[in-house]
Amino acid sequence: MAKATPKPGGPGQTIYFRTCLHNTIHRVLSNRPGWVETDSDEDFDFVWADKNWMQEHFEEVRPSLQDHQRVNHFKNHFELTRKDLMVKNLKRIKKQLDKEDRKAESAKYDFFPPTFVLPSEYMMFENSFNSAPGMTWIAKPTGRAQGKGIYLVTDLRDMREWKKWMKWKEDSAKPKAPQRPEPVIEPYIVQRYVDNPYLVGGKKFDLRIYVAVTSFSPLTVWLYRSGFARFSGSRYTSDTKDLTVHATNVAIQKHASNYDPDQGCKWSLHSLKMYLTTKHGYEKTQTVFFEIQMAILRSLLAVQKTIMQDKHCFELYGYDVLLDEALKPWLIEVNASPSLTADTVTDERLKMGMLEDLMDILDLEGRRVGDEQQIGGFDLIYLNGPIQVDKQGNHVCYLGCHNPREKVRRKMLRRIAAQSQQQPRPSAASR
Repeated sequence: MAKATPKPGGPGQTIYFRTCLHNTIHRVLSNRPGWVETDSDEDFDFVWADKNWMQEHFEEVRPSLQDHQRVNHFKNHFELTRKDLMVKNLKRIKKQLDKEDRKAESAKYDFFPPTFVLPSEYMMFENSFNSAPGMTWIAKPTGRAQGKGIYLVTDLRDMREWKKWMKWKEDSAKPKAPQRPEPVIEPYIVQRYVDNPYLVGGKKFDLRIYVAVTSFSPLTVWLYRSGFARFSGSRYTSDTKDLTVHATNVAIQKHASNYDPDQGCKWSLHSLKMYLTTKHGYEKTQTVFFEIQMAILRSLLAVQKTIMQDKHCFELYGYDVLLDEALKPWLIEVNASPSLTADTVTDERLKMGMLEDLMDILDLEGRRVGDEQQIGGFDLIYLNGPIQVDKQGNHVCYLGCHNPREKVRRKMLRRIAAQSQQQPRPSAASR
């Protein structure tokens, strides 16, 4: 059971944090004034947990958590971040909107490709496959990351590959009999492959976008301005055997013969936006980025009533989005634990800054006024309704725009310093 810890905040207060990671998040937490690392599973103010910690400890410590204590996952975060459940929830809300005769809104949930869950929907997949000959599909295990187990399907005979990815469990029904392994097929999704991706320099890319959700009731969403495009190191072709052409994950690209670990295969989101503006104009580019923002919001609205709201929890999501040649955004997946390891100097600067700003949003120090709509590089885009509108009532999207996070943060710190000077000092008697 978690021990009661005094509420942090104010000068001289110590904030105890725990994390099993030793990358950018550990450095950010260690560098915050007054923050001290602990290895206790009980006595903490802040935990940056992995999935194993959530499964093993959260239910145990949850009843005794105080209001200020924070954990970086909601209990059932997988409703959005596991590939099969994300698709299930997107299909469900689309069906619900149709049932409510809100067909215009339902039609806007067109940002995910036709998808089937295997093995339960295999026959539905086979019927769809046969009805559209010549199309390419992509198969992905539901519970893996970093591109593991992914392959392309152009023939139903390719599904033999899916059956190779098996897990085995021991038959416990007859404990006294010799144990026999029973094959259990690993769940997969198979979805229509977007085979006409937008190319830059002949190469495919996808976008990594950071989204912070501090509450699901009311839904409170912060969108980070910066992110990056992850490129394949090889020119795009229809060759379905070379996965380095089609998958942009660093975990896959680093095995390519032409991978440069010093440069990586990334381009800043701001640079990509400037490139698209040059090629397609300001209005078109703004529309594309606003559509990405709306796809993010709609995916969160799809799980809002499913996620177990908890005032102690928050999420930092890593959204992966692909643009096709018509500049239509496609949601590929949502990561509950986006990589916080930096593989280049630019990558480290991005992730360190983003995490520092995230900690300012969470505000365990108790310094925020509470009405902020921009904190560092994060913009508040939803608080029980859309936030960012201009004077004419038009929606605004700052995704990919210039990120003045250091200037914004300096301004916030100056305001905090000024407020602390204005507060009356305690009398000698009270001290």
